[in-house]
Amino acid sequence: MPAGTMFAKFKSTNVAASTATQAVADGNPITQYFEIGKPVACAGPELVWRIHDAYRKSDNKECSVFIFEKKIAEKLHKPRRKETITELLKSSVKTLERFRHPRILQIYHTVEESADTLAFASEPIFASLSNVLAFHESKTYEATNVAPAAGGAAASQAQAPANTLPQRPAHAKEYNFLDMELKYGFLQLTEALAYLHYSGHVIHRNVCPSSILITKRGIWKLAGMEYVERMNENDLNSSIPCPPWSNRVSKMAQPNLDFMAPETQSTSKCSLLSDMFSLGMVICAVFNNGRPLIQAGNSTSHYAKQMETLDDLVHKLMPRLPIALQEATSRMASRDATARPTAQLLQLIKYFIDTPINALKFLDVVNMKDTQQKSQFYKTTLIEAMPMIPRKLWWQNIWPMLKSEINNNEVLAAVLQPVMLFVQEATLTEYDTLMSATMKVIYNTPKSIQASVTILENLHLIIEKTKPEDVTTDIMPMLFYSFDGSTIQVQSAAVVAVANVFDSIDELSIRRMVLPKVKQVFEKNITDPKIVQNVLMCIERVMDRMERAQVMDEVLPLLANIRIPDPDIIMRTVRIYHKLFVDKTYGLTVETMATNVLPLLIPHTVNPSLNFEQYCYLLEVLQQMLEAIDRQQRNKLKLDNLSMASPERHRTLRHQFSTDNMNAPPFNIPNLRIDQRKTSSAEDMARKNSGGSGMLGGWWFGCSPSSPDSNFLRVGNVFPNRRLSDNTLMTPKIRIAPSCASSPGGTPGSGLPTRRHSSIGPQERRGSTINLSPPTYGARGSSGSSLSVPSTSVYVVSLKNKAIPVM
Repeated sequence: MPAGTMFAKFKSTNVAASTATQAVADGNPITQYFEIGKPVACAGPELVWRIHDAYRKSDNKECSVFIFEKKIAEKLHKPRRKETITELLKSSVKTLERFRHPRILQIYHTVEESADTLAFASEPIFASLSNVLAFHESKTYEATNVAPAAGGAAASQAQAPANTLPQRPAHAKEYNFLDMELKYGFLQLTEALAYLHYSGHVIHRNVCPSSILITKRGIWKLAGMEYVERMNENDLNSSIPCPPWSNRVSKMAQPNLDFMAPETQSTSKCSLLSDMFSLGMVICAVFNNGRPLIQAGNSTSHYAKQMETLDDLVHKLMPRLPIALQEATSRMASRDATARPTAQLLQLIKYFIDTPINALKFLDVVNMKDTQQKSQFYKTTLIEAMPMIPRKLWWQNIWPMLKSEINNNEVLAAVLQPVMLFVQEATLTEYDTLMSATMKVIYNTPKSIQASVTILENLHLIIEKTKPEDVTTDIMPMLFYSFDGSTIQVQSAAVVAVANVFDSIDELSIRRMVLPKVKQVFEKNITDPKIVQNVLMCIERVMDRMERAQVMDEVLPLLANIRIPDPDIIMRTVRIYHKLFVDKTYGLTVETMATNVLPLLIPHTVNPSLNFEQYCYLLEVLQQMLEAIDRQQRNKLKLDNLSMASPERHRTLRHQFSTDNMNAPPFNIPNLRIDQRKTSSAEDMARKNSGGSGMLGGWWFGCSPSSPDSNFLRVGNVFPNRRLSDNTLMTPKIRIAPSCASSPGGTPGSGLPTRRHSSIGPQERRGSTINLSPPTYGARGSSGSSLSVPSTSVYVVSLKNKAIPVM
């Protein structure tokens, strides 16, 4: 429940609000210390204490001021009893001051008295349980249009004239208890009684809704110490004498009869278990739509009659209670005192064993813990429990405690962990009304390193909920200031924050503030992989909003200085280069790619840290850049009338000086017949492999598919055991038959000598007496043809029907 909604007008039927609030407290010394506001609730015997919202003048601390007007006792009772009631109320406040416990109402200022009033100050109070249950009872009555009948017709008739039940405060009319609120409230009352019984050694004697106060944090506090009885420390299990309820005594001076234990009324004795009966009746009233099971109407006879049927009333009510609470409640409401559990045992039942409840319990006493315990709780326990705690309790119970820790720099870093969860889950309205003021304090408060990192890492969540004007005036200055920090953690977190909130930063700030500061952080931590990774992520995000010149002048040199072979850093660098390459607005030229980009990326192709996907992506980007360079250069060369690829440019010059094109005298061999010979399978395979293999095949290695030297490489790859000289086609052996006498070089009568090529083995060597020199005269053979044999073709030369292979 937001604190701002607590200040609302409250009107009680049995307390006339005929004068202004300040006029009521006029003359009471408490007005010197507190500024008193409107009444919001009432509590105490017969609800005589009026509870006002207030704050302490010395430190503006929120609180509540309880005011009792003495004239109320005069109206309700004989004038001689006014002093008795006044003393009773004063003593109850003194007793509260003596018992300091998280489940007992905390007193801020002791009771002050004037001629007309009593007043004291306490922690901020939302309402008493009596106020809340009165609303539920009236709501049920309106729905059924009949008077409550849980206590019988006689009780209803007796109760109606008195009509002292308070109306529910206007600000809480729609308030309904959550199951967890009730569970935690019952546990807090149990803990309060355990403290009073076993540490304070007293019996409360008036555990009832008017003695139970609910703070603005939703904590149930036990008050109403007017009728406590001290126990013997050595015999806590015994009973002690105590006065029963009597019609001869003012009802304002006696406990609430509807919640009194039966043994007190029947035997004038009470024990610790008497308080447990009263607690059981409170639990029953809560689940009975605010109506107590016993409605005696301040009549002892009605009380006795209804007590006889109490067991049946409890039995009928049990289905409304949680299963885990039914047995314990049934035993507490038993008329047999020995059947009731003690406060210590009640805390151990399964109903109260709950992780969120344990977290809320620790939160209530967190101020009593040391710094280490607090930090551990905020960072771990509370974070784990919050998803199981209803949102209503977030704002009512948890958020006020977190706010109180903001100024504690020792635990601020731990407190910010659940605070960020609040920021993430809050609606825009909740953030603006409940959190924005506190967050501004955090921005301007000196913080530890971890606290600053937590804020920066979650800055995108904060900006989503913050008004634009507050982003400009409060958040951005804090962000830019973080870059100037002396610690690497804060600088790295600031870089990450920029990457997360760059949409909220104007372009001028990006150019003048963000990029220079990011670059400065990079230069200071160039060897830190985490810093470099964050810087690259930041640049990748914000470069879309940077000018081209700044990208070329600032970003490219920064990328060129990265020397860390981390795969993630390499991939993010490649993505930035690819983005510059693909997006034409950046104008990444082929000259820049060839001279500044490729030399940096190509070495990473052999980086053993890259996985298969990363390697493929890197190679794909490289291939795209190389193709762009190739395309650009080819077009440029064509414009310069150099249309052929580089290996083809010298083909004309090579052919011009080839022996195939020399003007030599004709070489005539008479009686020749030319047939083409079938090639071998090795030669066919060599020809098949003679073509280029693409960009990263022939062109990549600097040779063209048409290069005459490429065949040596291909044949060598296919036949790795061949000698280099074997990679050329074998020069044929030429057998020449004897011709006519006029045939030059002829040797009639001799056999067929042979001439070997250099590639013929030693075993094939034969003597040769044939002159194969070109003829020195112009005579032609009988065929009348001359022969010019190309060096790259294979033919069969046939002379007089004998075939000889010739190259």
